[in-house]
Amino acid sequence: MPHRLTLLPLSLRPTFADFSLPRLHMPATLRSRLLLLVMSVLLPALAGVAWLIFSTYEAERDAHRRNLRDTTRAMSLLVDVELARRASIARTLAQLPELDGPLPPEGERRLAFERQARRAMQGLAGWVELRAPGRVLLSTRLPAGSADEGPAPVALSAVPAMQQLAMVGGPGREMYAAWLEPVLRNGQLVYNVAVTVKPAELQRIVQSQGEPDWVGSVLDSAGRVVARQPGGEAYVGREIRAGLREQMTGSREGLFEAESLEGQRTTGYYSTSALGWSYVTAMPTNAFAGHLSNEVARVIVTALALLVLAISSALWVARRIEQPLRALKAAAEDMEAGRVLPAQDTGMAECDEVAAALATASRRMAQARGELEQGIAQAVDRTRQMEQLGAQSQRVEALGRLTGGVAHEFNNLMGIISNSVHLMQRHPSAADLQTPLGATQRAVDKGSQLTQHLLRFAGQRPVRAQTVSLTLYLPEVQTLMRSVLGRRIEIRLDIAPDVRPVHVDPGELELALVNLALNAHDAMPRGGELRVSARNANAADKQGLPQMPPGEHVLLTVGDDGVGLDPALVEHAFEPFFTTKPVGRGSGLGLSQVHGFATQAGGTATLASTPGVGTTVSLLLPVARDAAPVSQAPAGALPSSIADATVLLVEDDESLGDVTAALLVGQGARVLRASRAETALRLLDAGASADIVLSDIVMPGDMDGVALARRLRDLRPGLPVVLISGYSNAVMAEGEFVLLRKPCPPAELLAALQVTLARARRAAGLA
Repeated sequence: MPHRLTLLPLSLRPTFADFSLPRLHMPATLRSRLLLLVMSVLLPALAGVAWLIFSTYEAERDAHRRNLRDTTRAMSLLVDVELARRASIARTLAQLPELDGPLPPEGERRLAFERQARRAMQGLAGWVELRAPGRVLLSTRLPAGSADEGPAPVALSAVPAMQQLAMVGGPGREMYAAWLEPVLRNGQLVYNVAVTVKPAELQRIVQSQGEPDWVGSVLDSAGRVVARQPGGEAYVGREIRAGLREQMTGSREGLFEAESLEGQRTTGYYSTSALGWSYVTAMPTNAFAGHLSNEVARVIVTALALLVLAISSALWVARRIEQPLRALKAAAEDMEAGRVLPAQDTGMAECDEVAAALATASRRMAQARGELEQGIAQAVDRTRQMEQLGAQSQRVEALGRLTGGVAHEFNNLMGIISNSVHLMQRHPSAADLQTPLGATQRAVDKGSQLTQHLLRFAGQRPVRAQTVSLTLYLPEVQTLMRSVLGRRIEIRLDIAPDVRPVHVDPGELELALVNLALNAHDAMPRGGELRVSARNANAADKQGLPQMPPGEHVLLTVGDDGVGLDPALVEHAFEPFFTTKPVGRGSGLGLSQVHGFATQAGGTATLASTPGVGTTVSLLLPVARDAAPVSQAPAGALPSSIADATVLLVEDDESLGDVTAALLVGQGARVLRASRAETALRLLDAGASADIVLSDIVMPGDMDGVALARRLRDLRPGLPVVLISGYSNAVMAEGEFVLLRKPCPPAELLAALQVTLARARRAAGLA
């Protein structure tokens, strides 16, 4: 068979160890190992060459970077000095007394101010203007004594500022910038003194830059060229590239890479003065990157030549060694194909020894082939069987996990509904809502039954049999049953004084009684009486029950005086999904749970019914031995409520936590909230005070509710804890903590908190 031949060579590999042969498989070829040896010798030298090249480049780049920075700063300082001279002249002229008095200055005051302005501008290009709102009053650019320039679109500046480039005389004419100095008299802005600077004055500074292939530019505050080398006046007024302008707005100086106005890639440095103008120095990027010296180039060529020579020598030696190894590879391939190998001469002593060992191994492999094929076929059959069983088990496990997850979320939803119904029943207008509220509560109870069956199917509702005293247990459950039955049905308990404790799961017993109460409620729509009795069973009670396990039992009966069942339906009553209710009114799982609970506990359940008289369900439950009942009635009276108690509520479901908190607050309790166990511990560590803790078991985080309860037992032994969960995989000792099942009826929840809180207070008082 083809698959057997494929597995055969892999299975024969262990036979090589019998002859102490070296492994044929190598993680790398001989040629690659020789190359690695050569590289291990040459790589340090190559690394040194690379470091030399890198250091040369970095040193040259650092030198260029420093040169650009120093040149830019020096030129920027010169430009700043030139502009500062204009600013100083403007400030001096603005303080002259000739500008005092009536507006505008006339006569001698005007002539005196003009003489001072012309004297201040001697030796400097440019002119001085005296500006008023909407007109230029005086300009030294005109002949002495000339009249003002008349109306002009002039707006006064209230703060000293360097004006950007502007045109004189219209487009294509001379451009200039000006320092504007405000003239204030009696706190009022009356004039601006403008001292101009022409681009030609700054062009002299730019031309003093020494490097012929560098670019130097003076920029105004708007990023336009005022002076430039090379280019001069041809570039005045042009804006620099947008990328460089954005970078300059973010910092006062820095290194940049950008495209020059000629389209050449440059690297440069910019520096912005305190007056807002900038100086930019740039050089071609390829010159900034540097170049290799002749000595470094010769070192690189020599290193590459040595590397090529060493690799060639390694390849030649490897080719001489590979020939015998290839012969061994061919022999191994023949052995893999199942052929018997002859002894052969490879030309290398070590390889000849290996070839002889392979020949011997091939003969032994041929002898073992038949046995090995048979063993492989058997292993394949067994593997297929195990895969089929594993797939079936995984499907069942996946279905169980899905069922448990759905039931858990459904329990939270029903808990929200149940607690909300209880809160609405306490509302002043609840009397008008009894019908829908009762229907909602019955739906919650029926949904609870379904989730219990789902959890049992999912394997997440384990049965925990405990010793239960019916004398104490049934009166406690009576309150829960009364909330299910409503006001029209009375409950009568008849418990024999000598009835013995039973060994059952208290939660399953509670669920069974609730299921029976629900059936009785539907069987008595106009009201009636539900009778619950418990006594020790006798031999007559067990007659006709051949499958009853041996031992002593207690007879627990639940009877009603409802409509009853036809005899033909009684024998199907305990079958799953069997129901006599209309479609949508019942699931058919209630009585099947009762029968399953009794059977699993070690007893049985029977049903007797007469149409028009009623129905009685009898449970035979095993008697507990050598165990004290866990349901002990506390000595003394229990508190009637949890008023004035502080409850720490630990619940990750926000909606369920909200309605549960409202339920507790409605009983007069104070509520502290936590969404996980770690949060609850932090609240208590921070000084929060709680009288009792009500915690969910399944929560996000590293700690579940059981772990939280155990931690609190160690940290705060006197703080009682009540746990509640729809399901949990946590393992607890019998009676370790009080455990309630979701959805928990509000009355049962409040009763559990009252009992637990009373026991804790009593224990603290005794201590």
